[in-house]
Amino acid sequence: MSTPRPAAPSKVPATIAFVAVAAVVIGCAVALRADWAALLGLPERLVTYARLLTEGFWANPFADPQREWWAVAFDFMLDSLSIAWIGTLIGAILSLPLGFAAARNVAPAWLVWITRTLLNVIRAIPEFILAIVFLLPLFGFHPAAGAIALGIGSVGTLGKLTSEALEDLSPGPVEALRATGASGLSVLRWGMLPQVMPEIVSFWLYRFEVNIRAGAILGMLGLGGIGFLFDQLFNGREWARAGIALLVTVVVTIIVDQLSAAVRHRIIGTEQLTHREVF
Repeated sequence: MSTPRPAAPSKVPATIAFVAVAAVVIGCAVALRADWAALLGLPERLVTYARLLTEGFWANPFADPQREWWAVAFDFMLDSLSIAWIGTLIGAILSLPLGFAAARNVAPAWLVWITRTLLNVIRAIPEFILAIVFLLPLFGFHPAAGAIALGIGSVGTLGKLTSEALEDLSPGPVEALRATGASGLSVLRWGMLPQVMPEIVSFWLYRFEVNIRAGAILGMLGLGGIGFLFDQLFNGREWARAGIALLVTVVVTIIVDQLSAAVRHRIIGTEQLTHREVF
């Protein structure tokens, strides 16, 4: 006697989920009230703007005025790197203790709740809102406002990632130190921090890349950096100069991204090798 085949699973839940997602997408598209018919002319506009932005690429970069254009673009990009670097340093310094205070295996429950709420609030506020509402009245249209805004914005993300790294660490070294009667501070310093520091440093490096892009947006508010130059050039319809600035931004960002990725890979790879050698 053959065993009856089991009934096929119902497709109703999957169908309902698909219809619900499609309805949400359609609703969002309608709520945008965009002129979707204009998408038909998008390829032509892309070709036009690409031609305008690349006009400066083919001119001799050592002849005037192209030489000045390239020099100015690199100067403003250097300002953006400085703003992003200072912002990352501020975020790294402030997020490290907050990350410990937000880790469940480190701090008491009441402190964890307060710290995580603070980090959630910081992450919910965009950097440009921080700059406009809180920092512009203090510093005016100065790169310091952009750097501090990026630093405060970095605290929310870096603090959360630090706490998660602490909660995932190996308990062996921590338990061994506690068994010897080590103080709580010694456990943090010698049992926890060495385990998570390579991963935390990789978070800092990645945040530096993010801050370079975020700094360009803040620059369009008048806070310096390459974003400020973009704002001036696009408002003046100086497409050739804008294209050169865009190319400088892309090249420098790619170089920083590759260097940062190589350093992160080396740090994390060394950490994994050390764990394999120990265990």
